[in-house]
Amino acid sequence: MIILSALVAMLISFIPMTQPTLNIPFLEKPNIKAHEVSSLFATLDLPRHTLDIANWNNEFPYKPQVDFAIAHNGESIIIEYRVAENHVRAMATEPNGSVWLDSCVEMFITFDDSVYYNVECNCAGTILMAQGPGREGRTPATAERIGRIDRVSSIDTAAPFDTKEAPAEWRVSMVVPIDVFTANDIKSLRGMKARANFYKCGDMLPAPHFLSLFPVGSPNPNFHLPEFFGEVSFE
Repeated sequence: MIILSALVAMLISFIPMTQPTLNIPFLEKPNIKAHEVSSLFATLDLPRHTLDIANWNNEFPYKPQVDFAIAHNGESIIIEYRVAENHVRAMATEPNGSVWLDSCVEMFITFDDSVYYNVECNCAGTILMAQGPGREGRTPATAERIGRIDRVSSIDTAAPFDTKEAPAEWRVSMVVPIDVFTANDIKSLRGMKARANFYKCGDMLPAPHFLSLFPVGSPNPNFHLPEFFGEVSFE
């Protein structure tokens, strides 16, 4: 009976969970720049969402304090991450570098379930972006396409830098235009539905961690599981 109960519990952990909906407010402000985002969001008092689910808590229990605010203006997704952690690292400096090994925040999103995009950014503002239906065989974005993602970081040390003590808090803001989502012909985000998840990781930090907004039901760290994305609604 004990063995049977354990097997049932294990099977349940692999069943995709029903996730809540993340509502993304609309801003009547075109041509937003990344350096404006932090003060703009503070003025608007947008809700902040906490990345506090340590899906693999037994092996990776460390939970830095991470939250983000998000909005859109029809033409772009605007997002600001705020992180308080013990150490930072930013060794990746080129587009599509190994940013997940650094202090890294991530947005994975799909607009039609046939392809999802991963937009990953280390604490110095280096971005990795790719698209595809699954984890294998993904198509990386070109450097030119990544360059269209405006971003700014509060980290004032030029990358690359190896592991060092973190500031009390660091922030990175990104303005992600809809034209970087090249597998979808998006005219405007207004009224759209999508599915997404948001993450914080740091594979090569002294305390590796893998946090998410929505729970991920896999036995090992793996963010490339769109079945565990939650619904997002663009106002």
